[in-house]
Amino acid sequence: MTIAAETQNSWSSRPAFLMATIGGAVGLGNLWRFPYIAGEYGGGGFVIVYLAFVFLLGVPLMAGEMLLGRRGHRSPVNSIAALVRDENAKPFWKSIGWISILVPFVGLSYYAVVAAWAIDYLVLAGANAFSGFDAITSQNTFGEQIDRPVLQAFLHALFVALTVWVVAAGINKGIERASRILMPALFIVIIALVMYGAVSGDFATAAKFLFNPDFSALTGESFLVALGQALFSLGIGVGLMITYGSYMPREYSLRTSATVICVGDTVAALLAGFAIFPVVFASGLDPAEGPGLIFVTLPIAFGNMPGGHLFGTLFFILLLFAAYTSAIGMLEPVVAWLEERKPGRRKQMAIIAGLAVWVLGLGSVFSFSFMADFQPLSFLGIEKNFFGIADFTVANVLAPVNAFLIALFAGWVLRSFVIDEEFGSDSMAWKSYWRLANRVLAPAALLIVLVDLLGGWEYLRRAL
Repeated sequence: MTIAAETQNSWSSRPAFLMATIGGAVGLGNLWRFPYIAGEYGGGGFVIVYLAFVFLLGVPLMAGEMLLGRRGHRSPVNSIAALVRDENAKPFWKSIGWISILVPFVGLSYYAVVAAWAIDYLVLAGANAFSGFDAITSQNTFGEQIDRPVLQAFLHALFVALTVWVVAAGINKGIERASRILMPALFIVIIALVMYGAVSGDFATAAKFLFNPDFSALTGESFLVALGQALFSLGIGVGLMITYGSYMPREYSLRTSATVICVGDTVAALLAGFAIFPVVFASGLDPAEGPGLIFVTLPIAFGNMPGGHLFGTLFFILLLFAAYTSAIGMLEPVVAWLEERKPGRRKQMAIIAGLAVWVLGLGSVFSFSFMADFQPLSFLGIEKNFFGIADFTVANVLAPVNAFLIALFAGWVLRSFVIDEEFGSDSMAWKSYWRLANRVLAPAALLIVLVDLLGGWEYLRRAL
């Protein structure tokens, strides 16, 4: 039995739930970060390690996070608070709920900056502005576009407003309806791009790069990056799964749902690789170009290949769709919490949340123009601008810390009868592995990632 009263919000069907949740997980982490990370860290060998982490750790972690949401049937803050009371646990664990609100709030503020770039570049691609691009022209164009604060602030506001529009309409009339349109459209576009790459690009080299592993190229850092990318791509620890899980009917299998979501997210990441790398290799470009792969390297290819005008336009439509579905999932935890404080005022709460996200995000918008050299924490020795601080804090500190706490809470605090109730008719083998993953495997892996991200190995080496 659940520990909290049922809310009126609930997914209307299992496909609607899965589409919305896959949409929340599929985002810039799949289409922007995965291709260049795979390029930097060894191609096929990295992909295999990444897939292992997704299914060995990602599935049980995601199932645990959705379990917490479904058990509480409220926003992350109040779901975790109810669970803490029910389990007679220490108040410290309530921090999971608050971090699950803070992460998507801050994350969306700077995530929308990259989404604004996607809107900007969609317009450029549609106008065939990439024609004849070389490396210098592309780099200069990107620098000039992000150094236009008024334009970028407007595009940032436009993206946030579109996100608010969907979330304000609620679960069934807003998020579900948008997901039913956006997710099929996203996969249609990405498959069209893969087919184009197979015809016009170097598909054979791309396939070899992604699936012919060179394990000698793997290092300890490759494993750490693969684990971090798996968690980042799946949206674990960011409040999304707790929130969407709170609207999840009891007849939906947590294990099956988590598996389907991980498969959908992984397929999107791999298809992104097959859409991007054939073009990169056919154009003689470097697949390990880094973060500039999307906005600097690919426009060179778009401007110098047959059909590049159409390909570029479709690609940035795809990028925008992926960013949009994730943004909806990032705003919902915040709005769900606000709506609990002011019942019946979802639209007003969505507008307030969106406005707050936009105002906070202006610091990240301007980090690429007149605030580029402003380092607010330089007195602490942190030489990062506003965008860099927000990104590092969310991606490298808060999200992995929250995932670490969620795993420990689910694995050690929840009582056995709760696990038996929530996993229903699942096998004992699954329940045992789920316990092992959340109690030992995932916390250990996350602790290693955290220590690495925060530079702890060097500190320990010096201390010893």
